[in-house]
Amino acid sequence: LSGCDSGFGQATARHLDIMGFRVFASVLDLQSPGAQELRRSCSSRLTLLQMDLTKTDDIQRVLQHIQAHTNSTGLWGLVNNAGFNDTIADAELSPLGKFRTCMEVNFFGSLELTKGLLPLLRSAGGRIVTVSSPAGDMPFPCLAAYGASKAALSLLMDTFRSELQPWGIKVSLILPGYYKTGTTCDPAFWNLQKQQLLASLPQELLQAYGEDYVEEINQQFIQFMKVAVEDLSAVVNSITDGLLAANPAVRYYPGQGLGIMYFIHRYLPYFVRDLFLKGFFINPKLPRALRREHHNNVKK
Repeated sequence: LSGCDSGFGQATARHLDIMGFRVFASVLDLQSPGAQELRRSCSSRLTLLQMDLTKTDDIQRVLQHIQAHTNSTGLWGLVNNAGFNDTIADAELSPLGKFRTCMEVNFFGSLELTKGLLPLLRSAGGRIVTVSSPAGDMPFPCLAAYGASKAALSLLMDTFRSELQPWGIKVSLILPGYYKTGTTCDPAFWNLQKQQLLASLPQELLQAYGEDYVEEINQQFIQFMKVAVEDLSAVVNSITDGLLAANPAVRYYPGQGLGIMYFIHRYLPYFVRDLFLKGFFINPKLPRALRREHHNNVKK
């Protein structure tokens, strides 16, 4: 179970431990408050492992530990939960490095971990449950780096589902709604990210979009996250069902409002979908260079 420092991973690790399972829970930092909380609240069956999904050495060390402890039994389930995003901005304003980091954690890290554990999963005829995002299915404004990595992850897991069927491995995707997890609801974190983004933007882009444009996006996102759900149990239950149900769903959609969102996405025209996502999530103001007052000033 990856990404157990906070949020879904931490809550799921605790839940599975209470149910009596042997859990290998990976965290970024063994001394983090989340890791210490798991040590305090879980039984000795739970093993905490340090892993940064961008580091092959970390992944290999975790794979060796799990292989050594499950070789005779195989591994019943893998939960790919670790995820990363620290950029809320138009694709044009998002540095290339941010796209790469999202891909490294959300896609390549999960791919390497999954491939490494597949021999153990095949021998047990086990399960793979992966936490993706509706942002990987729809073009949420200002989430291109994160969304593109989750789109790649969702497609990868759909491919694994089809290819691993003959081995008896069942693969499920979890596409949660909006929940309070980790740094997602910390305004100070997002304000810092915004300042760093503004400092890194080329002058031409800053002129074209305007600093107030980036400020506005950030404020809308912070407002949006205030309505995020604190109770993570719907997601934990979906992950657990993916691991234990005789016939788990291919996709789980825990969270409110996802039904209407997917209906609009699948059946209504593109412009309706775009309007809905802007109304629901972030509706950026016009970039500075496109505003009438800017044109009037240029003419003067």
